[in-house]
Amino acid sequence: MFLCAAVGFLTFGIQPVLCPSSDSLIGQQNIFDTTTHTVMGPQEVEGQGIGVIIQGHEFAFDGTQNSLGWFGKFVLGEEWRGADISKLFPPTDAQCPQSLRSVPQFNCTIRSPIPNGASIPGAGKPCAEWSWILPYSIRKTKRIVDWDELKLHTEPPHALMVYNNIIVNLTEVLYTQASELKLSPNVTSFLRNYVGKDATLSVHANAAADEVMKCLLAKYQIGFVGQATTGCMAATVVQNISLVVILGVVMTRFFMAIYFYWFMSGKLTKPRTSRVNVARAGTKKSRLIPTVASPMPAYDEEEDLYALILVTCYSEGEEGIRATLNSLASTSYPDDKKLIFVVADGMITGSGNTQSTPDIILGMIVQDPDLPPPEPKSYVAIAHGNKQHNCAKVYAGTYTVDGHTVPIILVVKVGNSSEVDSPKPGNRGKRDSQLVLMNFLSRIMFDDRMTPLDYELFYRIQHIATTADKYEVALMVDADTKVAPDSMDHMINAMKNDVAIMGLCGETRIANKTASWTSAMQVFEYYISHHLGKAFESVFGGVTCLPGCFCMYRIKAPKGYEGSWVPVLVNPDIVDEYSENVVDTLHKKNLLLLGEDRFLTTLMLRNFPKRKMIFVPQAVCWTVVPDAFKVLLSQRRRWINSTIHNLLELVLVRDLCGIFCFSMQFVVLLELIGTVVLPAAISFTFYLIISAIIRKTAELIPFLMLAAILGLPGFLIIVTTRKLVYILWMLVYLISLPLWNFVLPAYAFWHFDDFSWGETRKVEGEQKGDDHGKKEGQFESGAVVMKKWAEWERDQFNSQSKSGNRKSVASSSMHSQFFPAPAVLDPRAFMPSPDPAIVGERYPVPNFRGIVPNIHMHNGVPIPPPSSVYGMGFPMVPPLNGPRSTVGFPGPYAPHTAAPPMMGPVRASKTSVDALLQQEKGKGRPSQDTASASTWSSRKTSSPDDGPDDSFAYFGGEEKGGETSSTAELRENGQFPQYPHIRLENIP
Repeated sequence: MFLCAAVGFLTFGIQPVLCPSSDSLIGQQNIFDTTTHTVMGPQEVEGQGIGVIIQGHEFAFDGTQNSLGWFGKFVLGEEWRGADISKLFPPTDAQCPQSLRSVPQFNCTIRSPIPNGASIPGAGKPCAEWSWILPYSIRKTKRIVDWDELKLHTEPPHALMVYNNIIVNLTEVLYTQASELKLSPNVTSFLRNYVGKDATLSVHANAAADEVMKCLLAKYQIGFVGQATTGCMAATVVQNISLVVILGVVMTRFFMAIYFYWFMSGKLTKPRTSRVNVARAGTKKSRLIPTVASPMPAYDEEEDLYALILVTCYSEGEEGIRATLNSLASTSYPDDKKLIFVVADGMITGSGNTQSTPDIILGMIVQDPDLPPPEPKSYVAIAHGNKQHNCAKVYAGTYTVDGHTVPIILVVKVGNSSEVDSPKPGNRGKRDSQLVLMNFLSRIMFDDRMTPLDYELFYRIQHIATTADKYEVALMVDADTKVAPDSMDHMINAMKNDVAIMGLCGETRIANKTASWTSAMQVFEYYISHHLGKAFESVFGGVTCLPGCFCMYRIKAPKGYEGSWVPVLVNPDIVDEYSENVVDTLHKKNLLLLGEDRFLTTLMLRNFPKRKMIFVPQAVCWTVVPDAFKVLLSQRRRWINSTIHNLLELVLVRDLCGIFCFSMQFVVLLELIGTVVLPAAISFTFYLIISAIIRKTAELIPFLMLAAILGLPGFLIIVTTRKLVYILWMLVYLISLPLWNFVLPAYAFWHFDDFSWGETRKVEGEQKGDDHGKKEGQFESGAVVMKKWAEWERDQFNSQSKSGNRKSVASSSMHSQFFPAPAVLDPRAFMPSPDPAIVGERYPVPNFRGIVPNIHMHNGVPIPPPSSVYGMGFPMVPPLNGPRSTVGFPGPYAPHTAAPPMMGPVRASKTSVDALLQQEKGKGRPSQDTASASTWSSRKTSSPDDGPDDSFAYFGGEEKGGETSSTAELRENGQFPQYPHIRLENIP
């Protein structure tokens, strides 16, 4: 309300407040024609006809006629319209004392403007007084003369002089003998010197002239100087600045959008032939550029990034979900590089559906027969009370359509034991569905403690696709969205071309354009929000809203040397704040309950202000929009309110590009103000239009601004899409402007404290108030067990050993192309302590969050850990396919043809190695050499972390003492001589 009032004040109130003389005046009129320099009569005012002139003001004729007729019995006929009747009001004795008069009384008779007409006042009638007309007759305009014109009038009949911005005509005083004033020669000479000039300062310095001037003003005043006062100038400056800023932003957005379309958009998605991060000249990295030319590495198909496709579902029907999955699976991006990750938000049956949403999706996928039936796995949800404990089942399989077979994961939230009889068991909202994936990826990257659901996801993803740490980007799609076949290629090309891009979106088009007037009026609104709004923001890399229905985020970004990564989407600062479950203020509720998609974008920009958010117009999707107005009303209530609160967050980010009014922060501020004042702005617009129609006159500048705001988007259509049909959609949009700019915002502001989804997503049997946001019961902190990956795997291994079945899901799911023989043995995997292996002084353990889990062996097949950490790899686990590196893995375990060199000491428990060798002997392996760990060179350590009786064997390290033959053979090729299929891990 305050901002709306401020806009109203700037539009209508600032001129009367800062320029009070205009409070009762609607304008000004020139006394002289600036072309012919002749006197101009008064003009018609406010449809009341021409008035009468009295001492430099034009008064309404009707009011003046009535006042003079009532008090003085004057007969003022129509012939007096436009006449100057100032003489009718002579100066009083206080204004002109008798010492200045040449006659006892001033003559106030005025001849009629028509021949043989009656003069006023009539015989025997007194002169008029100001008190007769001031309370009853309204002053309409001021009569003005600007300085350039005034300097031209220095001779009779217009010998003009200025005093305090008031113009007096000195012709009768200086150039006629019939003057009714008696002035001294000195005063007359003084006045003659200032004809055509401003005498204000000199009059104040001359006492005699100062006394005379009061009389001259009362008798010969004809108008005012056309020069604004300080207040009027201030009002004009404020209004002009507002005009320049608003028009400047409008024009800048338009031209930047054209620049983006013509010069930037094509380069964003142009395929590259190499992923080498080339340093630009003049940057810090440029000193690493070699001065001697060298061949570029060849392009490899492995350049394609692994992509997760997150599809969040709630109550959608089979037709919409199948269309979405079909479009995603049939994209031209390689099937083996993408994984569809579907999250069903609860056991929900949509209105009109015969099956629940999870059952619908489950019927579309082919489950992997090698995997056991899924069981509910616990995780910590985003909710209050006991709903923080939620359970979900993980189904893994493939989705096949049109020759494409894509791995798919289905996560079904089933709820905890207390939700059996609830109407929506497991439902926790879209944000929780996103965090199922984000938390999982973050814990994988940092080797953080995992929930049972995370552990289940890790191995099922590994079984049907690859290890989860390989995925670099995540495409987020709603379950009612259809994606164009080449969209993923364009989006991932943009990600590959610029590692600074952390998020992007494509163009969302409407699938049901002609379903109703409600859907038709949204077509142009969707178009202009992308091709004008997001295109402009993309020039500066600061798109403020990536729509949740179709956007892509970078999970992790390469940093520095090959193999080092920094978390982006899974950054702990982002994940932790996005996981906020205490939503107890109006601001938080609008951010986290209504606008989670936009808030995620805000978090990304706030945490990574130097990275980029862009719009990729080549990537296109189609979505179904509300075709009933009540549904649109609910949707836009959520969108408008969440937009305001997100912009409030974003306007506080000082690190966005630019400075002062040439910055994204300033643009965000204007967007915030523009959103809030929409109802007032459209009301003022209609007022100006109606006022112009009634008055038959209009101010040019407001209508030029209106034409620019409404017309430039139409020109943008011609420049960009060249689809003239959008002109028709624009007309539909313009007709609906009162709905867009008044009804929808006003409804949203009135329901600022309504956090429900209203009519947007209806659920079978749902009652008002059945939502996941209310608190029920108390959350038990021990309800969800969290362990590190190594601990989960050890427990899994132990439980399978006790049951006699050592073949686990993990061991049966490895693909040979990822883990070729011979196997890699990590002695640390068999240490009795879950602590990380102790390494030599040459490679100290780095001080950062998380430790890579050990490699576990199952039937001779390794299970690899995540290969990346916060900004660096692990020096304790160097690459297997290259020389020693202190920055960690270049990627997951790569094939190698020869054993890597042993470069440093690593110790493992002698007992554990003996047990391993005994296990291998029991399998019937050839055993020409009976050497065991006990025959190898060993020594007692003095580390405080060692047990009192531990003895450690050193592999590959140099001892000062003698070496046994077994040790020498082992160091020769990094293998056990009697077990060639086992190779020691390349640990420094």
